[in-house]
Amino acid sequence: MTALKRVGVVGCGLMGSGIVQVSAAAGIDTIVREVDQPTLDKGLGRIKKFLEDGVAKGKVTAEDKDKTLAHIRGTTKLEDLAPCELIVEAAIENIAAKREVFGTLDKITKPDQVLASNTSSLSITEIAASTSHPERVLGLHFFNPVPLMKLVEIIRALPTNDAAFDRAKGYVEQIGKTAVICKDTPGFVVNRLLVPYLLDAVRLLESGLATREDIDNGMKLGCGYPMGPLTLLDFVGLDTTYYIANIMYDEFRQPHFAPPPLLKRMVLAGYMGRKSGRGFYEYAKS
Repeated sequence: MTALKRVGVVGCGLMGSGIVQVSAAAGIDTIVREVDQPTLDKGLGRIKKFLEDGVAKGKVTAEDKDKTLAHIRGTTKLEDLAPCELIVEAAIENIAAKREVFGTLDKITKPDQVLASNTSSLSITEIAASTSHPERVLGLHFFNPVPLMKLVEIIRALPTNDAAFDRAKGYVEQIGKTAVICKDTPGFVVNRLLVPYLLDAVRLLESGLATREDIDNGMKLGCGYPMGPLTLLDFVGLDTTYYIANIMYDEFRQPHFAPPPLLKRMVLAGYMGRKSGRGFYEYAKS
């Protein structure tokens, strides 16, 4: 497969900026689009700071930092992504918003250009239905933080053709990630296994069986996990997990996908985890 020379990214938030960084670090000219200049500047600043911190820690050379930044170009116009061989959408996790983005991309790109969504839970087939060429649409689900996590799930929708799949798989390899291939079903591979585990941890705490610390230490020290499930929930965001769990429950109607009442109450109270300063644990706001 021929190496990609130009990639586009829609969205320069936490996930989008990470995708931009790893693409540029692989020597790919990367164009990132945000809705307005202040949001774009914030995302580009996040990339620069990540790289500067890497230089300070001796993990990135100053030369590599400069090379990576030189491959990045920001824009507020979706049309500027038209020349890209592959475009990754990393916008808000909302089906209507994603369908709108893909509908526009479908009009400004050629039929052989690949369109991918970084969704963690939504149907790729439903997103692809907003385009006139659904065969070139698939999922590329990255993990946070993107520069450090080695995995990318490649999701084939029902219409996805071999050409689009091969280009996406080549891109994943080009940026030094490992691909997991899966069909288009809510949760894909990782969240299909992870979310019920996290929900069960909340149920244990809710039932009073053990403290938050003992639940986390049990999985860290007993199973060798790098962090316990309640700490992981705080890191991912309680609202994010609640949202994904509801989508999976709506699809499968199986009890182990249903969000526990405690999780729902915490989300309603604004206890989202690290990003809000409080979840199952308390955090000092930066």
